[in-house]
Amino acid sequence: MKYSSTNRGLPAGNPIANIFVILVGALVIGISVVLGFVAFVVLGSVIAILAAVIGLRLWWFNRKLKRQGQNDATGGPAKPGGFIEGEYRIVEDDDDNARDS
Repeated sequence: MKYSSTNRGLPAGNPIANIFVILVGALVIGISVVLGFVAFVVLGSVIAILAAVIGLRLWWFNRKLKRQGQNDATGGPAKPGGFIEGEYRIVEDDDDNARDS
């Protein structure tokens, strides 16, 4: 005997059991949606906090590098033009003098 698929109702023939199955299913779906939303919010918060911490650390590091680059050898701030002032001497090697003669 073949069973036809035209009678696709709820599995139980009892209407009270059918209502119970529908209510429990709706409750499980609702709880799943709420837990999924909470998990999404928690995960998003963790990612946002990590991004803020990493961004703050990079900003602090870049700020430190800029300050270090602006100081000259004496430890003072650099001039606005970006030039380092100082004295220098031209030292000639003995080898250069020997080749020129």
